[in-house]
Amino acid sequence: MRIPIAGPPAPEAPPAPLPSAPTSGAEWRPNRAGTQRAIRLSLFYVVLLAAIYALFVALERTSPGGTSSGGMDGIYAFTAVAAVLAAGGTLFALTVAPRGIEVGPAATVVVGRWGRRQSFPPPGRLELREVRHYEPGLLSQEGVVAVELARERGRPRTFLLEKGLLSPLRAAGSN
Repeated sequence: MRIPIAGPPAPEAPPAPLPSAPTSGAEWRPNRAGTQRAIRLSLFYVVLLAAIYALFVALERTSPGGTSSGGMDGIYAFTAVAAVLAAGGTLFALTVAPRGIEVGPAATVVVGRWGRRQSFPPPGRLELREVRHYEPGLLSQEGVVAVELARERGRPRTFLLEKGLLSPLRAAGSN
């Protein structure tokens, strides 16, 4: 009978890069103003939804029969709908504002809010279309643009980005 002798431990694989860390020498460009606008917009939405919810609950409580035990089912259902609307609206507002962009010679990578990485063509071949421009104001201290980035195949994606974040790409030959 042979007893195996343990050799030196195998070297560990290097850890996977963080979603916000650039890979393969790409330049990292954070999306501060786009993130700021998305967060403030979602907060404004949730506060407005809470005010409407409070108004409807107060109206239901002051209406005839509003305090009956059978009437509580309507409040519970309305509360659930309000919670789903608040969560869905907040997720939607934050999802379109990525953490940042990695610009490299092989690809332009948009690093999403939740860590999802979407690759687009390199700067020279990137198709970029400005959809809407937002001036600095209450929702963000700097200008923000909504842009569509097109892939070689598939539908274009829309992102909320800080103004000037992609201007070097536009100068490199983009639309």
